[in-house]
Amino acid sequence: MEENNKEKIKEKGGLDKQMNVWKAVAIAAILLLAVVGVLFAVTLCKKDSDDSEKGSAAPEKEEKASAEDPLSLWTQGSEAKQALISYMNAITDKESSDYIPPEDRIAVFDMDGTLCCETDPIYFDHMLFMHRVTEDPDYKAGAYELEVADRIRDYIATGKYPAGMDNDHGQGVATAFAGMTLKEFDDYVKAYRDTPAEGYEGMTKGDAFYKPMLQVIDYLQSNDFRVYIVSGTDRLIVRGYAEGKVNIPLSQMIGSDESLVATHQGEKDGLEYTYVGEDDLVLGGDFIIKNLKMNKVSVIMQEIGQQPVLSFGNSTGDSSMAEFTCDENRYRSLAFMLCCDDTERENGNVEKAEKMEKLCAEEGWIAVSMKNDWTTIYGDGVKKKQ
Repeated sequence: MEENNKEKIKEKGGLDKQMNVWKAVAIAAILLLAVVGVLFAVTLCKKDSDDSEKGSAAPEKEEKASAEDPLSLWTQGSEAKQALISYMNAITDKESSDYIPPEDRIAVFDMDGTLCCETDPIYFDHMLFMHRVTEDPDYKAGAYELEVADRIRDYIATGKYPAGMDNDHGQGVATAFAGMTLKEFDDYVKAYRDTPAEGYEGMTKGDAFYKPMLQVIDYLQSNDFRVYIVSGTDRLIVRGYAEGKVNIPLSQMIGSDESLVATHQGEKDGLEYTYVGEDDLVLGGDFIIKNLKMNKVSVIMQEIGQQPVLSFGNSTGDSSMAEFTCDENRYRSLAFMLCCDDTERENGNVEKAEKMEKLCAEEGWIAVSMKNDWTTIYGDGVKKKQ
């Protein structure tokens, strides 16, 4: 009897131990579930926090999208900007009827007043000539050059461009720099372009390129366009002025021309002289052609050999180029004309701008307002003197 009681007590003790083990396991499981629940709650909170942070970062995404806009210096409401983007989307889409093969994507740009400041207070090449004739202590000007300089002074004083000045100035430049090697002339142009812009603070003459237009060039090139400068300025001055400022090869910078001769050529015609190792190319002193109006059309076909599909200008001197680009073109084509209507940030002329806007409306060209279409002209830190 006593042994049976002992056995029962022993069995009961074993059961109690088993019950204690299961209780421990259950408590551990409950604690584990509690920990998992806490971790899950923390994860949800963190996710909500991350989503909240992402929501607050939306403006940064917008800023990034704005930074990726190839024409970010053009106002969002600009019709000219939208016209160019829509055009580009159409002509680069192989499924579009407006598609243009890369080899036929050619754009031509005037320089003065289209890519850079046109008058401060006069054209860059005119200022360069005046510097050579009236300020350079190492040069003694001749009678012809001094006469041209006097006429340019009248132009500065009255604002009226003298009749015949295009050719007279071209010849004056050719004469004033005759005998210089190409490198000497290029160095001279670059040294002068690094002098301060007279009408602005924080800018040299060579910095006076329109930043929104430089964006256009980059945008075109990123879409397989060949871009050319077709200017009325002397070709060698264009190269010296624009090199390093505009992302266009020198071979695609076209301008007015003057003669080049060999150092020892003398008075002999090029057909009667053979270039030798001791020779160098120098400016010959003769003006050949002013690259304006119809001459721009001729030189485009002579040097490019193809009809452009885009034209950018700013004056009636570019009208022939614009008309040639758009007239009977086998591809969809556009012509843009800059209107100098900003008198706060640039040396604008509202009357001229209004005339150009009217001409654009008549011809079907696209007018670009410097005042309304651009968020900046020369960038931060540049201020027009009042």
